[in-house]
Amino acid sequence: MAEEKKLTVLQLLPALESGGVERGTLEIAHELVKHGHRALVISAGGRLAPRLTEFGAEHFTWPIGQKSLKTLRLVSKLRKFLAEQKVDIIHARSRIPAWIAWLAWRRMNPATRPRFVTTVHGLYGVNRYSGIMTKGERVIAVSNTVRDYILREYPDTLPWRIQVIHRGVNGQAYPHGWKPDPAWQQAFFAQFPHAQGKQLVTLPGRITRLKGHEDFIELIARMKRRGLPVHGLIVGGASPSKQRYLQKLRYRVRSRGLENDISLTGQRDDLKNILAISSLVLSLSTQPESFGRTTLEALRLGVPTAGYSHGGVVEILRTVYPAGQFPLNKIDETCQRLAQLLQNPEPVPEGDFFPLQNMLDQTLALYEQLDRTPRH
Repeated sequence: MAEEKKLTVLQLLPALESGGVERGTLEIAHELVKHGHRALVISAGGRLAPRLTEFGAEHFTWPIGQKSLKTLRLVSKLRKFLAEQKVDIIHARSRIPAWIAWLAWRRMNPATRPRFVTTVHGLYGVNRYSGIMTKGERVIAVSNTVRDYILREYPDTLPWRIQVIHRGVNGQAYPHGWKPDPAWQQAFFAQFPHAQGKQLVTLPGRITRLKGHEDFIELIARMKRRGLPVHGLIVGGASPSKQRYLQKLRYRVRSRGLENDISLTGQRDDLKNILAISSLVLSLSTQPESFGRTTLEALRLGVPTAGYSHGGVVEILRTVYPAGQFPLNKIDETCQRLAQLLQNPEPVPEGDFFPLQNMLDQTLALYEQLDRTPRH
């Protein structure tokens, strides 16, 4: 029996600071190395980059995500890199890197060039710039929601090129019923004393208008009026461009007299611990999420989780925790249902839902199959 071919796979993304795309890149690189393949990543670097080299992947620091005409200079450099490194698969995970990759790739010899894969991680604005994410020889959609979006908004995309590979969570890292150690809890409540002894209702996600922070403040206000012993946690950082919106949220909390009832924690590296001590985790994005990884992480920990009934989040809730689905734009009904969930929580079932290993296995199988597929 012929020995399995060892592949050289190059993933491209803007940077490696934080986020689901970044974590997915690391997870795939790690799995490639584990199977004896060669894992290359091009990005502008960031705090997650050292982890790549720790497990044997190779990182190349290029400003490949910069929104500048200068970035086009990387096209010929990348074409040369692909040939020198004998890359078998290019996997573009973001729009500007995908444009650079496609412009380099299309001018190479079709008989010998690498195979081209893209992942559509988000429900981007519909335009030619975003359309590059549908140009892969295989297009990975991170949920059925994303697949439907591609077929609806980019009808020229051949359906057989799209493969749904749901994001996944490592069950060993998020075990059902896990709680952080008492020392961490003590330090957390020392920092946020008003949260101690309360039912914690948590909204994770970066500070942006789309994440539903204003709905969250309204829901906490209404639950307090009902006499529920809740404390709201808004967990997520604000980029420089979102500082004004952050100030608006702080003002709204103050003006509703909720300074002792809602804490804005800023960016945290201990989100798992915060999810684990929460009574309820919410997803209130006003626009559909492409997947909803934090929703899945909270459910894997056994924490009741609720969200608006759209996008990738509802795919997870339907599968794991149907009690957590709420209609969008019906704040009275949502408040009533959340109050019920807090007072009589429906237990979250245990199970290996959306396992990370499935995502890894399916992605590597796609690379291997595409590498073997005859070229058109």
